[in-house]
Amino acid sequence: MSRTTGPERPFRDALQRLKAAGLRPTRQRLALTRILFENGHRHVTAETLHAEAKTAGVDVSLATIYNTLHQFTGVGLLREVVIDTGKAYFDTNTDDHHHFFFEDSGRLADIPGAEIAIANLPSTPMGMEVARVDVVIRLRGTPPQDA
Repeated sequence: MSRTTGPERPFRDALQRLKAAGLRPTRQRLALTRILFENGHRHVTAETLHAEAKTAGVDVSLATIYNTLHQFTGVGLLREVVIDTGKAYFDTNTDDHHHFFFEDSGRLADIPGAEIAIANLPSTPMGMEVARVDVVIRLRGTPPQDA
């Protein structure tokens, strides 16, 4: 197998993602990128990512996790979803969409952007424009059991 594909380069996708975003591919960034993106779209907190990194044998501090998540958000690799003061999730899906927040479990679930229509927005202050509208619908209770 060639040296640029396959098992010889397990960090190839992570390396390409970081380079495309203009970030230096440090050992910790490569490891965190793999953890974040190798299993499709998902929502993580700094604490859950820190726990996953520890389980994967990645030696990284919680402060480094926070810094990395904010760097990734700044370059568009992640989207931050603020639920409450001090409670933020980081979403690997940066496409236009919104969220259900299940208050009892703390879980987020995606709502496709086309499923929510915003009928009226207030006028923006002079010189400003709307960058994005984020809708978080908070749910409480017990979801029905699937048959």
